[in-house]
Amino acid sequence: MKQDNKKSFKHIIEEYIDAYNNFDINKMLLNVHENIKFVNVSNGETTLTTNGIAELKIQAEQAKQYFITRKQKIINIVFKGDQVDIDIHFYGELAKDLPNGIKSGDDIELKGKSIFRFMNNKIIEIQDIS
Repeated sequence: MKQDNKKSFKHIIEEYIDAYNNFDINKMLLNVHENIKFVNVSNGETTLTTNGIAELKIQAEQAKQYFITRKQKIINIVFKGDQVDIDIHFYGELAKDLPNGIKSGDDIELKGKSIFRFMNNKIIEIQDIS
């Protein structure tokens, strides 16, 4: 892989995560391909899939309502051609109760993995795995 692509992909991912951490949905979507596919996998099961930038924006707007604060931090990054795998540490403080019994004001902390795939220097697919 070209060093320029690594720098570009890393920069795009860092901007995406920074925007996510700051609840800035429009900035999150700046480097996202219009046909973006987003998949969330929790405990080995797919819990959410969106197709296209409009669906991802709706999902992101809904998801941000659940947190007072949230922060993803990159722990490790691996480049594989047009795919970048990152290990993340996530922390969030809930703004509302969840169906699983976690209450508003409670903290959530977990480690996970995100896989970013690129096409034409835009994010075409994101898989969040926890």
